Amino acid sequence: MEEGIFVPIGFFLAIFAVLYVYWTTRTKERLALIEKGADAGIFKTEPSKYALMKWGIFLIGAAVGVITGYALSSLIDEVVAFFTMIFFFGGVGLVVAHLIINHLSKKE
Repeated sequence: MEEGIFVPIGFFLAIFAVLYVYWTTRTKERLALIEKGADAGIFKTEPSKYALMKWGIFLIGAAVGVITGYALSSLIDEVVAFFTMIFFFGGVGLVVAHLIINHLSKKE
């Protein structure tokens, strides 16, 4: 049997194990709250109305980072150029999104 197949199988088994433990623990916590008479609704959170804007600006920043990384790949190492530019422009996108959301929140 080929040894290269064990890595993907192990990866997916690890993801399954983490998700299984997360969901079973969450269920046990909620059942314990219900048994004690507490409201399990504390786990429900309302999504932010600006969440899509934040993700959109972040992904635009990541795309600009990919384009800039491609442009820089002829000057420096390709892997370094891509990773640094994606992280840099992704971070810039998150900062810009934060500033825009704060500005819009103050208007309301």
